[in-house]
Amino acid sequence: MDIVHNVLLIGPPGAGKTLLARAMPAILPKMTIDEALDVTRIYSVADSLPPDTPLIRNRPFRSPHHTISHAGLVGGGRWPRPGEISLAHRGVLFLDELPEFGLRVLEVMRQPMEDKVVTIARAQGSLTFPANFMLLGAVSACPCGYYGDPVKECTCSMGMISRYQKRISGPLLDRIDIHVEVPRVDYEKLSDERRGEPSEKVRGRVQAARERQQERFEGTPLTCNADMGPAEVRTLCKIDDDSKSLLKSAMHQLQLSARAYHRILKLARTIADLEGSDEIQMHHLAEALQYRPRRLL
Repeated sequence: MDIVHNVLLIGPPGAGKTLLARAMPAILPKMTIDEALDVTRIYSVADSLPPDTPLIRNRPFRSPHHTISHAGLVGGGRWPRPGEISLAHRGVLFLDELPEFGLRVLEVMRQPMEDKVVTIARAQGSLTFPANFMLLGAVSACPCGYYGDPVKECTCSMGMISRYQKRISGPLLDRIDIHVEVPRVDYEKLSDERRGEPSEKVRGRVQAARERQQERFEGTPLTCNADMGPAEVRTLCKIDDDSKSLLKSAMHQLQLSARAYHRILKLARTIADLEGSDEIQMHHLAEALQYRPRRLL
């Protein structure tokens, strides 16, 4: 998948959500020299640049604990310094056990996820730090983690489940493009000696898709599909009549917002790029729609 399409992994404890998240940097496209310079400047300002690394070439992967403060995540202090969302610029911000983070901490991410920057105001003035990151969240469906699990019975009451799920607001969920259920792994799959597709091969497809997007946006400030606004979506994410009918039906059935409409088209454009297709076809759109949540979690 492309960078900055936000992802939410949903599943019981021990299903491999954290393992999948930590494998993400291995399949992301390589940073361009401009991206590397941006990241290096941020780490230099935050006094976090390793002494033996004059230029950061690998995409950042930040994984703060759920006890992190508002200032730690967004940035702040008497002399404002970048927070975790800026240190994850051009990389991944992984929030494990997403509902355990404070409500105020989560809600402050909504504006940076849209604007790709965060502004910290102080009496002396204000500072703006870049914050173009990919949010990768992991969450269980209930406090015990086994709501809906086919093997282990959930011990939570419906009230507990409802309160737990409401810790993540609808507007925040609406900004997450890909909702993926990570089911329990069967013994047969764990004991199978066959190996899956290596990360290098997946990264090759992602890199090819990114190069297609760089050609598409050459001469513009955009770098990838997820950066597109409504005007670019209208021009570059055209679909045929059958696909329009499918999207219209999904808009009504899933009660999608205008933001979700544009995010679905941008994700479908990325899926088409990964397949090497010049046009968004119906199966690309159908796959993008499958990643929208049918329920809160």
